[in-house]
Amino acid sequence: MTGALVLQPALEHPELLAPPVVVALRQLGDAAAEVDVAPIDAGLADTAAFCDAYGVGLDISANCVVIAGRRGDETRYAACVVLATTRADVNGVVRRLLDARKASFAPMDDAVALTGMEYGGITPIGLPADWALYIDARIPALPRTIVGSGIRASKIELPGAVLAALPNAQIIEGLALERVE
Repeated sequence: MTGALVLQPALEHPELLAPPVVVALRQLGDAAAEVDVAPIDAGLADTAAFCDAYGVGLDISANCVVIAGRRGDETRYAACVVLATTRADVNGVVRRLLDARKASFAPMDDAVALTGMEYGGITPIGLPADWALYIDARIPALPRTIVGSGIRASKIELPGAVLAALPNAQIIEGLALERVE
Protein backbone atom coordinates (compact mmCIF):
# COMPACT_ATOMS: atom_id res chain seq x y z
CA MET A 1 0.00 0.00 0.00
CA THR A 2 1.29 3.43 -0.92
CA GLY A 3 -0.12 6.24 1.21
CA ALA A 4 -3.89 5.90 1.39
CA LEU A 5 -4.18 4.21 -2.01
CA VAL A 6 -6.04 0.92 -2.21
CA LEU A 7 -4.03 -0.88 -4.87
CA GLN A 8 -5.32 -3.78 -6.95
CA PRO A 9 -3.90 -5.67 -9.95
CA ALA A 10 -4.47 -3.34 -12.91
CA LEU A 11 -5.63 -5.97 -15.40
CA GLU A 12 -8.29 -7.15 -12.96
CA HIS A 13 -9.81 -3.64 -13.02
CA PRO A 14 -10.03 -2.43 -16.63
CA GLU A 15 -12.81 -0.04 -15.58
CA LEU A 16 -10.10 2.00 -13.82
CA LEU A 17 -8.00 2.33 -17.00
CA ALA A 18 -8.35 4.09 -20.35
CA PRO A 19 -8.94 1.60 -23.20
CA PRO A 20 -5.46 2.08 -24.79
CA VAL A 21 -3.90 1.36 -21.38
CA VAL A 22 -5.77 -1.95 -21.07
CA VAL A 23 -4.58 -3.00 -24.54
CA ALA A 24 -0.96 -2.04 -23.77
CA LEU A 25 -0.96 -3.81 -20.40
CA ARG A 26 -2.20 -7.02 -22.03
CA GLN A 27 0.78 -6.80 -24.39
CA LEU A 28 3.30 -6.39 -21.55
CA GLY A 29 3.34 -10.08 -20.68
CA ASP A 30 4.70 -10.94 -17.22
CA ALA A 31 5.51 -7.30 -16.42
CA ALA A 32 1.78 -6.54 -16.31
CA ALA A 33 1.59 -8.46 -13.03
CA GLU A 34 3.74 -5.73 -11.46
CA VAL A 35 1.25 -2.99 -12.37
CA ASP A 36 -1.39 -2.02 -9.83
CA VAL A 37 -4.20 0.52 -10.01
CA ALA A 38 -6.08 2.46 -7.32
CA PRO A 39 -9.28 4.45 -7.61
CA ILE A 40 -9.03 8.11 -6.60
CA ASP A 41 -11.26 11.15 -6.54
CA ALA A 42 -11.07 12.52 -10.11
CA GLY A 43 -11.15 16.04 -8.67
CA LEU A 44 -7.81 15.28 -6.99
CA ALA A 45 -6.00 13.90 -10.07
CA ASP A 46 -3.61 16.84 -10.39
CA THR A 47 -0.30 15.84 -8.85
CA ALA A 48 -0.01 18.24 -5.89
CA ALA A 49 -3.64 17.74 -4.81
CA PHE A 50 -3.37 13.97 -5.28
CA CYS A 51 -0.15 13.64 -3.26
CA ASP A 52 -1.52 15.77 -0.45
CA ALA A 53 -4.88 13.98 -0.26
CA TYR A 54 -3.50 10.43 -0.53
CA GLY A 55 -0.24 10.78 1.40
CA VAL A 56 1.97 9.95 -1.58
CA GLY A 57 5.39 11.59 -1.87
CA LEU A 58 6.15 13.87 -4.78
CA ASP A 59 9.47 11.99 -5.02
CA ILE A 60 7.71 8.83 -6.29
CA SER A 61 4.97 10.55 -8.30
CA ALA A 62 5.68 10.92 -11.99
CA ASN A 63 4.04 13.17 -14.54
CA CYS A 64 3.60 12.18 -18.18
CA VAL A 65 3.50 15.23 -20.42
CA VAL A 66 2.81 15.31 -24.15
CA ILE A 67 5.15 17.48 -26.20
CA ALA A 68 4.65 18.71 -29.77
CA GLY A 69 7.85 19.49 -31.64
CA ARG A 70 7.63 21.43 -34.88
CA ARG A 71 10.04 21.85 -37.75
CA GLY A 72 8.48 23.53 -40.78
CA ASP A 73 5.12 21.91 -41.51
CA GLU A 74 5.96 18.72 -39.62
CA THR A 75 4.84 18.11 -36.04
CA ARG A 76 6.30 15.24 -34.01
CA TYR A 77 4.84 14.14 -30.70
CA ALA A 78 6.58 12.59 -27.74
CA ALA A 79 5.74 11.88 -24.13
CA CYS A 80 8.09 12.72 -21.29
CA VAL A 81 7.93 11.07 -17.88
CA VAL A 82 9.49 13.10 -15.10
CA LEU A 83 9.21 13.10 -11.32
CA ALA A 84 6.79 15.56 -9.76
CA THR A 85 9.73 17.25 -8.04
CA THR A 86 11.09 18.18 -11.48
CA ARG A 87 9.98 19.61 -14.79
CA ALA A 88 10.77 18.47 -18.33
CA ASP A 89 13.42 20.51 -20.14
CA VAL A 90 11.08 21.10 -23.09
CA ASN A 91 12.98 23.93 -24.78
CA GLY A 92 16.38 22.31 -24.39
CA VAL A 93 16.70 18.54 -24.19
CA VAL A 94 13.27 17.59 -25.54
CA ARG A 95 13.42 20.03 -28.45
CA ARG A 96 16.80 18.61 -29.49
CA LEU A 97 15.61 15.00 -29.11
CA LEU A 98 12.65 15.75 -31.39
CA ASP A 99 14.93 17.58 -33.86
CA ALA A 100 12.46 20.44 -33.71
CA ARG A 101 12.84 24.18 -34.12
CA LYS A 102 10.10 24.71 -31.55
CA ALA A 103 8.77 22.42 -28.82
CA SER A 104 5.91 23.02 -26.42
CA PHE A 105 3.28 21.19 -24.43
CA ALA A 106 0.75 19.79 -26.88
CA PRO A 107 -2.64 21.52 -26.81
CA MET A 108 -5.05 19.70 -24.50
CA ASP A 109 -7.48 18.77 -27.29
CA ASP A 110 -4.66 17.27 -29.38
CA ALA A 111 -3.19 15.32 -26.44
CA VAL A 112 -6.59 13.84 -25.57
CA ALA A 113 -7.54 13.02 -29.17
CA LEU A 114 -4.18 11.46 -30.04
CA THR A 115 -3.80 9.36 -26.87
CA GLY A 116 -7.40 8.32 -26.24
CA MET A 117 -6.84 9.32 -22.61
CA GLU A 118 -8.23 11.99 -20.31
CA TYR A 119 -6.28 15.20 -19.80
CA GLY A 120 -4.71 15.08 -16.35
CA GLY A 121 -4.55 11.28 -16.48
CA ILE A 122 -2.31 10.67 -19.51
CA THR A 123 0.09 7.82 -18.88
CA PRO A 124 3.10 6.43 -20.75
CA ILE A 125 1.37 3.05 -21.04
CA GLY A 126 -0.62 2.78 -24.27
CA LEU A 127 0.69 5.81 -26.14
CA PRO A 128 0.61 5.88 -29.95
CA ALA A 129 3.16 3.44 -31.37
CA ASP A 130 4.97 6.07 -33.44
CA TRP A 131 5.70 8.39 -30.50
CA ALA A 132 9.00 8.62 -28.69
CA LEU A 133 8.78 8.02 -24.94
CA TYR A 134 11.45 9.89 -22.98
CA ILE A 135 11.93 8.82 -19.37
CA ASP A 136 14.03 10.78 -16.91
CA ALA A 137 17.06 8.73 -15.84
CA ARG A 138 16.01 8.89 -12.15
CA ILE A 139 12.85 6.86 -12.72
CA PRO A 140 14.06 3.34 -13.69
CA ALA A 141 15.76 2.85 -10.31
CA LEU A 142 12.57 3.53 -8.32
CA PRO A 143 11.14 0.36 -6.75
CA ARG A 144 7.62 1.82 -7.17
CA THR A 145 6.33 4.97 -8.83
CA ILE A 146 2.89 6.47 -9.36
CA VAL A 147 1.65 7.64 -12.78
CA GLY A 148 -1.68 8.35 -14.41
CA SER A 149 -3.93 5.55 -15.62
CA GLY A 150 -5.35 7.22 -18.69
CA ILE A 151 -8.34 8.49 -16.70
CA ARG A 152 -8.53 11.04 -13.88
CA ALA A 153 -10.35 8.67 -11.49
CA SER A 154 -7.38 6.37 -10.79
CA LYS A 155 -3.59 6.10 -10.57
CA ILE A 156 -1.17 3.33 -11.52
CA GLU A 157 1.67 2.12 -9.32
CA LEU A 158 4.52 0.15 -10.89
CA PRO A 159 8.31 -0.31 -10.74
CA GLY A 160 10.32 2.32 -12.58
CA ALA A 161 12.00 -0.52 -14.48
CA VAL A 162 8.65 -1.46 -16.06
CA LEU A 163 8.28 2.10 -17.35
CA ALA A 164 11.82 1.92 -18.75
CA ALA A 165 10.93 -1.29 -20.62
CA LEU A 166 7.86 0.15 -22.39
CA PRO A 167 7.88 0.23 -26.20
CA ASN A 168 9.79 3.24 -27.60
CA ALA A 169 11.12 4.15 -24.12
CA GLN A 170 14.43 5.97 -24.03
CA ILE A 171 16.14 6.77 -20.73
CA ILE A 172 17.41 10.34 -20.91
CA GLU A 173 19.95 11.92 -18.56
CA GLY A 174 19.09 15.58 -17.98
CA LEU A 175 15.52 15.27 -19.29
CA ALA A 176 14.20 16.90 -16.14
CA LEU A 177 15.27 19.99 -14.25
CA GLU A 178 14.70 20.54 -10.53
CA ARG A 179 11.69 22.75 -9.87
CA VAL A 180 12.52 26.18 -8.54
CA GLU A 181 9.68 27.53 -6.43
